[in-house]
Amino acid sequence: MNDPYPSSKPAYLKQVDRPRSLLERLSDLISPEPDTRAELLEVLQEAHERNLIDADSLSMIEGVFQVSELTAGDIMVPSAQMDLVNIADAPETFIPFMQQTAHSRFPVYEGSRDNIIGILLAKDLLRYYTDPAFDLRETLRPAVFIPESKRLNILLREFRINRNHIAIVVDEYGGVAGLVTIEDVLEQIVGDIEDEFDLDEDQDNILPMPDGSWRVHGLTEIAQFNEAFGTGFSDHDVDTVGGLLSNHVGHVPHRGEVITLPPIRFEVLRADARQVHLLQVRRESLADGASAAGA
Repeated sequence: MNDPYPSSKPAYLKQVDRPRSLLERLSDLISPEPDTRAELLEVLQEAHERNLIDADSLSMIEGVFQVSELTAGDIMVPSAQMDLVNIADAPETFIPFMQQTAHSRFPVYEGSRDNIIGILLAKDLLRYYTDPAFDLRETLRPAVFIPESKRLNILLREFRINRNHIAIVVDEYGGVAGLVTIEDVLEQIVGDIEDEFDLDEDQDNILPMPDGSWRVHGLTEIAQFNEAFGTGFSDHDVDTVGGLLSNHVGHVPHRGEVITLPPIRFEVLRADARQVHLLQVRRESLADGASAAGA
């Protein structure tokens, strides 16, 4: 039979394995329920410390709060790093580029990179090989434009309702500031979402690229990095490369941020508010070092 007067105390904080003392019951009457987001997070932290919720659940709950505070401008891929397709190019010229980047959706521009005319789905290019009358322009999906100030919780709702996975972020003057995907938003809640094209944390923390740079996982241990690059970065205070960079700049580096720790130049390719996930690494040449010193 259901209790007609259920306790107002949250169920996840009840101790079911022992009777509650008079002091505990009096504390319930004296202590108020959480009134602010910070107080609620403190309650959740306490629940985690008492093993009532696990670390992953706590992290996701914190991520949900974080999503309501961040904007598209906080997590977008900057325009300079966007992988775009020129409508004037023949498909055979950009298909290898699409295969290399391994994205599923590409903004398409005409004339200027600020003139985004649509979104090309990689799967739609299959028709190029079977349809002699294939028309790239007719294949494009409409592009969705949003302001930098768009809250992520609202954007996620719009992604879900409209079944859209990518949005072009524009600045106050109407210029393209960057892009954001549904994966970028979800990663703020659940952490990095890996697919078959992402780095394997155990096998390829450090991956050489055709242009002479390296892709380095943020959780790569500093000792492993030092061995691979012949550097001598200290792991006294932090264990990972991502932690090294965060410790150096005093915050979690954002996507697109460039940090130089001679003789290495780091560019953040993927990060969220909590940690660095992926880096592009280049070794500085002597000429670069000399010009930097002269500057």
